[in-house]
Amino acid sequence: MTDLSIAFSPCPNDTFIFHAMLHHRIDTGNYTFSPYIDDVEALNNDAFKKRFQVTKLSFYACLLLRGQYEILDSGSALGFGCGPLIVAGKGKLFSAGSRIAIPGNYTTASLLLRLWNPGIKNIIVTRFDRILPGIQSGEYDAGLIIHEGRFIYKNYGCVQVIDLGEWWEKKTGLPIPLGCIAIRKDPQTLIHKEQIELLIKNSVIYAKKHKDDSRAFILQHARELNEEVIDGHINLYVNNYTISLGETGKRAIQTLEEMARWEKIL
Repeated sequence: MTDLSIAFSPCPNDTFIFHAMLHHRIDTGNYTFSPYIDDVEALNNDAFKKRFQVTKLSFYACLLLRGQYEILDSGSALGFGCGPLIVAGKGKLFSAGSRIAIPGNYTTASLLLRLWNPGIKNIIVTRFDRILPGIQSGEYDAGLIIHEGRFIYKNYGCVQVIDLGEWWEKKTGLPIPLGCIAIRKDPQTLIHKEQIELLIKNSVIYAKKHKDDSRAFILQHARELNEEVIDGHINLYVNNYTISLGETGKRAIQTLEEMARWEKIL
């Protein structure tokens, strides 16, 4: 048997994707997995230490780590209408000088913010689930929200400043690449790439056909327990690009990299 370390976030799209793989709902052959679950920015930072063999990464982090990790064809979060939002407290005027909380330096949201407005400097890094309460309390003027935040920001008295996903789509006509699953580029791990891609693909297909089967696992790890929010999250971030990037998905990633290099961010 081959046991591989695999890391992903507690977000419903990730737990939905990996449930079947980890709970013997699909045939994993000679593979077993040692799972680790943490916030995506924590996983981005772990990847710089090459901690896990297979790991969830923000695409921005993965572009920075091209020498250490390779993007897998399955498991990614790309799509239309699912990008990060900049929101502000009601009545707050947003400007380049606003105190804006972001969910991590290496998140794709952070990269998109820099591409959209390089002049924004007053940035505070905090965990994604602390951003909306921080705006509500007045600690931050605005925030860059990801994951479940796009479904619940109005509950915190916030208003949208800009949808960076819409901005990206108008600029490129492509789905926005947010997060991927990547495999470590050491020879002992990389030989398993095709098999792991197939297992993740089969796990996603199983999950989409048996949506209720993974619910307890999702609820065990989700930070927002509202069923409607969870379903909206999964429907938004798990799609055909999750099963396979395809040519369009690959072109979206390439475009993100080219834009970042043009702006000298990479």
